[in-house]
Amino acid sequence: MKKRWIIIAAVLCVIVLSACAVQENSNTDTSENGNIDTNNNNDIKEDETEMKMNVQIGDYTFTATLEQNQAVKELVEMMKEGPVTIEMSDYSGFEKVGALGKGLTTDNHQTTTTEGDIVLYSGNQIVIFYGSNSWSYTRIGEIDDLTDWKKALGNGDVTAVFTIAE
Repeated sequence: MKKRWIIIAAVLCVIVLSACAVQENSNTDTSENGNIDTNNNNDIKEDETEMKMNVQIGDYTFTATLEQNQAVKELVEMMKEGPVTIEMSDYSGFEKVGALGKGLTTDNHQTTTTEGDIVLYSGNQIVIFYGSNSWSYTRIGEIDDLTDWKKALGNGDVTAVFTIAE
């Protein structure tokens, strides 16, 4: 009789532990107040959708995917008021840099940039890269398709116009 109760207790323990493991792997979360959040964790939240902007340089227009940070939010607000036009100068043969005319919130991190990266430097300068550099920047975005990127940037100064992509 004791063996039977031990076997029944062991089977019940296995069932209870299995149920706990299934619940742990489900897509429901408990919020801080103890309520069950039935949102699927794989759903994209509204504020996590990709935002895009256009970068026009001369006759060329490029699309960039924007980062998700406070500087980008502030830049998007500027672009909602109208195109953001920046006169950009060549610097060291790997980037164009220009004053934004306004300071944005920084979240600088040591970064090694690559061709097509767009960053914020010193809180008030936009830098677009056609080469690479390592420095502490706040990331703004990245050009999606680099076809003709170097050709558009050319040699010397350029005017870049930033707008929200439709």
